[in-house]
Amino acid sequence: MNIKKVALLGYGEVWHILGQELQGLELRVFDIKRQHPSCTTVADAVRDADLIICAVTAAQTVAAAQSVTTAMKAGAWYMDLNSASPEAKAQAAAAVTAATGRYVEVAVMSPIEPKRLASPMLLGGAHAQGFEPLIRQLGFTGADFYSETPGKVSATKLCRSIVIKGLEALISESLLSARFYGVEDTVLSSLNNLFPHPDWEGYARYMIARTLEHGQRRSEEMCEAARTVAQAGITPWMSEATAKRQAWSPAFVSALESEGLNPMLDTMRDLLQQSENLPGKETQK
Repeated sequence: MNIKKVALLGYGEVWHILGQELQGLELRVFDIKRQHPSCTTVADAVRDADLIICAVTAAQTVAAAQSVTTAMKAGAWYMDLNSASPEAKAQAAAAVTAATGRYVEVAVMSPIEPKRLASPMLLGGAHAQGFEPLIRQLGFTGADFYSETPGKVSATKLCRSIVIKGLEALISESLLSARFYGVEDTVLSSLNNLFPHPDWEGYARYMIARTLEHGQRRSEEMCEAARTVAQAGITPWMSEATAKRQAWSPAFVSALESEGLNPMLDTMRDLLQQSENLPGKETQK
């Protein structure tokens, strides 16, 4: 099947990139919040589409797959980019397969910028191997077949997220506290002894900024990670704590306007002290 018509579910960071990169294709978008969509219903978006790309929040993975089943054409490809648990992906796959669609589980294994469509992606599921050459032709040059076994791709993604999103949360908590005590420079210097980095200050600001800007989405992803850990028979203490810290962070999004690490930390602390109504407000002792 030649891919000419593409439907995207979810109007976020991925859509902006796809809109710029997938030139020459007919692109349609549907977002449940209806912020700048090209279609007013999901049926309008997916009808006659050769490829449906789902990039919604993790909690909406199953609902999004179920929403396309009455309108998608037989044999359409369904590319699931969501960071959801193997269990959720299995439910999404079952819905698409029952509607005679071809479901492919996808894990984006790096930030989407700066590589954009060339970002490394793992493809999984019964149709993944046949999908690889098609998607590479569209510019997804980092896409690689990984496994026919359902859930392995999502498990890989979420086990990685425990480290990456957990590190974001740890850096946020550590440096907000260190700034309060006036020891942030020494903490960063000591980190460089164990985890060498050419610019720990810039890296720390970047990691904290990601939680401020995308914390809600990351929190949902970490709830999925917690489910994945629990299904492995392990109590997900770290994943659950990371989900809470990520959900707490977007209340301080205005701190992104501050240049440099310390001004950003100071703005976050000022907001924490000034507002009694911030979600998850923590009491100073």
